[in-house]
Amino acid sequence: MKLPRRKFLHLAAGAAALPAVPCITWAQAYPSRPVHWIVSFAAGGPNDIVARIVGQYLSDHLGQQFVIENRAGAAGNVGMQSALNSAPDGYTIAFVGPNYAINPALYEKLPFDFIRDSVPVAGIMRLANVMDVNPTFPANNLAEFIAYAKANPGKINFASGGVGTSPHLSGELLKTMAGINLVHVPYRGTAPALADLLAGQVQVVFDNIPGSIGHIKTGKVRALGVTAPKRVAAIPDVPTIGETVPGYEVSIWYGIAAPRGTPPAIVEKLNQAVNAVLADSKLQTRLAELAGEPMPMTPAEFGKLVAEETEKWAKVIRAAHIKPD
Repeated sequence: MKLPRRKFLHLAAGAAALPAVPCITWAQAYPSRPVHWIVSFAAGGPNDIVARIVGQYLSDHLGQQFVIENRAGAAGNVGMQSALNSAPDGYTIAFVGPNYAINPALYEKLPFDFIRDSVPVAGIMRLANVMDVNPTFPANNLAEFIAYAKANPGKINFASGGVGTSPHLSGELLKTMAGINLVHVPYRGTAPALADLLAGQVQVVFDNIPGSIGHIKTGKVRALGVTAPKRVAAIPDVPTIGETVPGYEVSIWYGIAAPRGTPPAIVEKLNQAVNAVLADSKLQTRLAELAGEPMPMTPAEFGKLVAEETEKWAKVIRAAHIKPD
């Protein structure tokens, strides 16, 4: 599958270059009613947590409520299809994560073409995934986990928020690089996956750090490693996976997109609002508590990031022969 990186970069740059004069009046009045922000994963998961925090700051900044709508299913495709089919007027936006750079290579047929049917709006934050086990699991660190997995091939279940999500691919990458056999159990969101980890129904969960950090700090789960290239300040005692498996790294990013055709003046106003709230020290503190850091970007810069990540994950998916359920 040839990925349209050049096409996406052209569209992102073109959106920024289009004349905004016909939309100036509309943009000045925007938003005049609540904005619906579609999060394509379950409530309580990391995407949802970040969207609700940032959404409140945007509500305060723009004077209109940002209403979070959770529409889970099919690795985020259900919610994104709904968002992209909405009127391109700035009143429906979509929460974007790595799954939208992953899905084009994972699924042979999608009900939408994310690059074609969306316009990049803004970056939000960067963070990492974390590998959690139930405290009763017989491994206190990643080296012990790998040894146990090699002694018990195919007997460890690892859960994620869905096939093709960044947590899923984080686990698949570990399997490949560590030479272990784990059985993937996909869930409709990381919140239910964590619930089953706490209940002992699965042994391992790969999750975005915001969804797990509360459980890690209270000792309800044991974190064996983070996927970032360096330790995370919010949980400094948790080593990187790369400390045990050299070369291992997965970075996570979040942002906002809107349906194609959304007026450039609206996109620019949203972008400026997001970048303004990301500069707020109180929001930065909240994001740091979730092990994330702000990622202010222009629409074109965010589009470039998505395009580059699309190429990266396509190579991983083809090499691992990953198919959706």
